Amino acid sequence: MTAITEATSLQKLNWTNVAFFSAFHVAALAAPLYFSWQAVAVTVFLHWLFGSIGICLAYHRLLSHRSFQVPKFLEYILVTLGALAIQGGPVFWVGGHRQHHGFTEDNQKDPYSANRGFWFSHIMWIIRSRPEHFERENYQKFAPDIANDPYYAFLDRFFLSLQLPLGIILYFIGEKLFAGLGTSFVIYGIFVRSVVLWHSTWLINSACHKWGYKNFAETPDHSTNLWWAAILTYGEGWHNNHHAFPKSAKAGLKWWELDPTWGVISLLQFLGLAKKVYLPEPWQSQAK
Repeated sequence: MTAITEATSLQKLNWTNVAFFSAFHVAALAAPLYFSWQAVAVTVFLHWLFGSIGICLAYHRLLSHRSFQVPKFLEYILVTLGALAIQGGPVFWVGGHRQHHGFTEDNQKDPYSANRGFWFSHIMWIIRSRPEHFERENYQKFAPDIANDPYYAFLDRFFLSLQLPLGIILYFIGEKLFAGLGTSFVIYGIFVRSVVLWHSTWLINSACHKWGYKNFAETPDHSTNLWWAAILTYGEGWHNNHHAFPKSAKAGLKWWELDPTWGVISLLQFLGLAKKVYLPEPWQSQAK
């Protein structure tokens, strides 16, 4: 893509994405009208289930980097949880993330290059018209192993449809088991949860390339470790560590760098469900 073509593309908004993300943010603003502590608990639980297990563990460490292996049936379950996070299908997510690592902070090839500024890497990359990153025939080139799986190809096309059965389940549980909290559970379990989880994930693209500290100064980018982002993202905020060792199943490499997602991977390994778990050698993981 030429500089002129790219500039023209960036000037255009993807109005479908603008409408979609705006609608979710507006719907989330209705949360105070339907407040209940039970609904807050639903938000927290689903933020962890779809965020830590679905995105961090499945989409990111399992599919994008193949940091470990699990039985195929379990992989499908975990990746389905990622699809429920509404961050795109697995082919889109993995393809984009591999581009990010392959061309980190390259303004033309990194989908959410931090060199374009905080807000671009946080959210503007999603609502700009960039066919080289958003059209299936382009992004699937970076994830052929995922695109060639029929189930993942299906999820990539229909991930958004999963919100319908989820909404029905949430409404039924809230209405029947919690005395008329069906609408509350839907508002919090889908709209509030999605908005909070989106911004949590986007902080890795934006804040973790701007603030924080580096254990590995030799990484050829501005990736950082940011403790409060790590809390919100279940360990993903140790981003400089991750850029130093992308294939590592563990992001927190210092004793104080808590990594809840790694805790789940460790549990799967203990149960014999996770195999070929990759970790850097101790001498490699020393700060430089």
